[in-house]
Order: sequence, then structure tokens, then C-alpha cells
Amino acid sequence: MIEIDDKIVSLDILRERFACDPSACKGACCVEGDAGAPLEFDEIDILEEEYPNYAPYMTAEGREEIERSGFMVVDTDGDYTTPLVDNAQCAYSFVENGITYCAIERAYREGRTSFVKPVSCHLYPIRVMRFSNGSTGLNYHRWKICESACACGRRLDIPLYIALREPIVRRFGEEFYKALECAADMLGQSK
Repeated sequence: MIEIDDKIVSLDILRERFACDPSACKGACCVEGDAGAPLEFDEIDILEEEYPNYAPYMTAEGREEIERSGFMVVDTDGDYTTPLVDNAQCAYSFVENGITYCAIERAYREGRTSFVKPVSCHLYPIRVMRFSNGSTGLNYHRWKICESACACGRRLDIPLYIALREPIVRRFGEEFYKALECAADMLGQSK
């Protein structure tokens, strides 16, 4: 672990190789698991405000789930998460050519919304934890469904922190990312 400001960062974020490969995993991270994606409190209002911009990309079942459950649900741990369709697929997703994608991200990529997607999804497989002392932990979450992304990252030699530069900067800022780069450099993990 290394400490940057008030953030405790797992060295795996610097050492591991990772590059999403939806053609191999079929977007399983939007379908698998026992709860929806974690949401920041301020993202709930954004999801509601931007709904008309990304709803056309969602499945009918996803839109029905939003009507039934709302833009977020509270999971068994008391955390805000995205609603699920039939306790499986994220309500904010859709399937195209056998691959599950994020409807919000598609709308963003097409210029229909300024909201990329929930930051926990954008950062995945980095998971953010908050400690009682006020510091923040960044951990690498290993999940079998991402084995293809790990293999692709090793093949292309892309460190996880580089693959996730955009969401890391989005959530923690450019200065934090530069500090990550320096730490990777010092550990011989830079590219």
C-alpha cells in the first residue's frame, strides 16, 4: 500500500495489467453480482435529471424497473446502488450483439448527456472504501468475470492505473493521478 494525501492505494492498482475486453466478457460486470453498482449520493439527482437523455437506450425492462424502484435502491448494507432487473442485469444497461453495455455511457458517447455513468462503474475494477478516520482506500477488486480483461491488459502491457486514467482523474483529480504516476515510476511499474 502507498499513501497519497488522504488516500491509501493498493499497489495492485500500479502493478496489475488490465484492459476491458467486452467482446470476451460480454459486459458481465453489468449483469453479474448480488447488488447493483454503488452510487454516490449526488449521482442520484443526476440520474433523475438526465433520465430523458439515456432512457431511449435502456431496455423496456430497465425502464419498468426504474418506474417501479426509482433511480436507486438501498442494498442490504444500506448503500445506494443502481436498480437491477430480475436481480441480475443493471436497469441502466442494454444488450447489443450479445454484449451488455451501459445506456448512460452510450448517451454520453453520443453527446446526449454530460454524465458519463456512475463513477463506481467508471472506476471498476477499482473499488473505493471510506475509512472511519476520513481517509479513502482504493483497492483492486479481482473478479473471475474480468479474467479476459487481465489477459488483454497483460498482452497489451497496460497497467490498471493507466487503463483507468479517465475515471481516476474524474473522481480524484489530475494532481492525484500525477502522484500515482510518480509512485508507479518509483516502483518500476510505469509504462
